[in-house]
Amino acid sequence: MTSGPDREQAVTLIQEAIASGARQSHACEELGLSARTYQRWVQSGEVKSDGRPAALRPVPSNKLTEEERLDVLSLVNQPHYQSMPPSQIVPDLADKNVYVASESSFYRILRAADQQHHRGRSRAPEAKPPRTHCASAPNQVWCWDITWLPGPARGTFYYLYMMMDLFSRKVVGWDIHDHESSELAAMLMEKACLREGIAGRPLILHSDNGSPMKGASMLATLERLGVMTSYSRPRVSNDNAYAESLFRTCKYRPDYPHNGFADLGKAGVWVQTFMQWYNFQHKHSGLKFVTPVERHNGIAEEIMCRRRRMYSKAKAAHPERWSGKTRNWDLPDQVWLNPETEQIELKQVA
Repeated sequence: MTSGPDREQAVTLIQEAIASGARQSHACEELGLSARTYQRWVQSGEVKSDGRPAALRPVPSNKLTEEERLDVLSLVNQPHYQSMPPSQIVPDLADKNVYVASESSFYRILRAADQQHHRGRSRAPEAKPPRTHCASAPNQVWCWDITWLPGPARGTFYYLYMMMDLFSRKVVGWDIHDHESSELAAMLMEKACLREGIAGRPLILHSDNGSPMKGASMLATLERLGVMTSYSRPRVSNDNAYAESLFRTCKYRPDYPHNGFADLGKAGVWVQTFMQWYNFQHKHSGLKFVTPVERHNGIAEEIMCRRRRMYSKAKAAHPERWSGKTRNWDLPDQVWLNPETEQIELKQVA
């Protein structure tokens, strides 16, 4: 479709499709063209000559060989990796001191093999960095919330109470009950502080504005423990985004019984298994793919150092395949939670 008449015919077909109500990008896709190519062709109202589609381009010298591409496909289809995205596969290989290709190369190879598709019932969220309170170490800022878990019959629910550390994303406390109350939340808070050994130390607890969060029992317990309260802004649904994100991870696990739990005991067993996986096994994307416990216990930096050394060796072995620096394995020193716009501007000025 690079000759004059063929190009003119393609433009005519696309214009007819657009006139019939089709989207320009879809019409171009049907003919194997990009929208930008079509726009260049019809610029200034004339079909211009454009030799780029027919140009011969040299094969990049640092391109992976066909054998290496097949090795990547074989690797990602192994039972251990077949349900994991490249963003988790590559760090896992790095922890095993194995380098096959970059994460972007994994994605390109999977797309070319038509194996890169969004899976599950959820849509990919739009990531916007939350801020407000700043945590530079574990047990400085906690977030907590309550979510419903479906019961055995329609309209019946169990209530999962969960507290997580903002800095490490570790779940520091959780419980499950058949009702909501400030007294149950206060008991969970006391147990979490005792488990973490932080009674009397400065701590901020962020939550939404629900009645269990602001009940007398909960407030009295927080005052006794020396915990400062923080609440979401009115009519701002994403001010407690870290807790909501964890609940989303929980409810979109492959084994989540979305048809309902048989009873409170079985719900508790499932949540316990999930929390064990989340804290100790889940390589968190927000933590550069280390587990929350590794971040919480201070061993994440050691893991990052090993990854940096391994990537340096990989670059030294094939420097022609690296156009710049190796992958950034630096974890942020601070984690913020939803500030007002004015606060962000003041921090930037300072």
